[in-house]
Amino acid sequence: MNKSTLALAVAVGVMAQQAGAAGFIEDSKATLGLRNFYINTDNRNGTAEPSRNEEWGQGFDLRFISGYTQGTVGFGIDAIGLLGVRLDSGGGTNGNVASGGGPGTAYGGTVFPSESNGEAVDNFSSLGLTAKAKISQTELKLGTLQPKNPVIVTNDGRLLPQTWQGGQITSGEIKDLTLVGGQIEHVKGRNSSNNEQLSIGGANARTANSNKFIYAGGDYKITKDLTAQYYYGNLENFYKQHFLGLVHNWSIGPGVLKSDFRYFNSSDDGRNGDESAYFSNGAYGNSSLGNGKGKVDNNLYSGLFLYTVAGHTFGGGYQVSNGSSDFPWLNQGDGSSNYTITDMQIQKFNRA
Repeated sequence: MNKSTLALAVAVGVMAQQAGAAGFIEDSKATLGLRNFYINTDNRNGTAEPSRNEEWGQGFDLRFISGYTQGTVGFGIDAIGLLGVRLDSGGGTNGNVASGGGPGTAYGGTVFPSESNGEAVDNFSSLGLTAKAKISQTELKLGTLQPKNPVIVTNDGRLLPQTWQGGQITSGEIKDLTLVGGQIEHVKGRNSSNNEQLSIGGANARTANSNKFIYAGGDYKITKDLTAQYYYGNLENFYKQHFLGLVHNWSIGPGVLKSDFRYFNSSDDGRNGDESAYFSNGAYGNSSLGNGKGKVDNNLYSGLFLYTVAGHTFGGGYQVSNGSSDFPWLNQGDGSSNYTITDMQIQKFNRA
């Protein structure tokens, strides 16, 4: 029995004794989200393989969020059910086809998982369960998570969202201070039904992995308009990362100017320091470190300024990434997000 199943069984046992407890039922809610997604990437005049990716699907996202049982410690259960149905991905256009038309080696296609022959599946689905407990202003969750903070960001850029397996505790006991900590052991990609171990860009896919990412940090509201942040993340055998952030909102005229300053310091951890299979992208032009790869060594600075007025937002930013490696983040090669101001659908501009 894995940790998630065990935690859920314990939570169910506790709640069975409080089946009629007010709060658990009254505060529960269920939502169904529908998403129709089509993508067409045409590289027929370039060198990319495959030369053309085209997929179309219908996604279903069913979520149940329970309230908490009564008592000093409240217990609850959350659930997320995901289903993706293929509407079109024929003719070898699913993004997992090698040169010459054979099956590719990626985790999946652009949107859907792949069969052994490289073709997209007809549908894919998953069920995620989360046991939770709350005492005062502190909440513990164990099971399926979708965290979003400066050192781990859940990707939702395709038909279905990415999910993670692990535990997280959030506390708001101190006024104006929110503390978060957790450990992630596996991830389910946006084009997969399976949980995989964790890795980074540049490492050998499916062979250089880790099942331990720990993170902790907090947001402190210095004033109602000024928030300071510090977070730490460590992917075992890959990298350690420190983050400092400062966010300020300033009312100017009819609108609000938001200033968002971010700094990341990333360094190697464990095997990433001396085993080429665990190296990060970077070290450009230095073949002695593994054909343009090496250990994590990166500093990233950025500033983003946004002015919001009458429902419109205008802005600009500046980002610098330097060191002997690219900026590292949790990335299995199947679609991922990070907390840089340049994290966009096509490019992240994370090179040193």
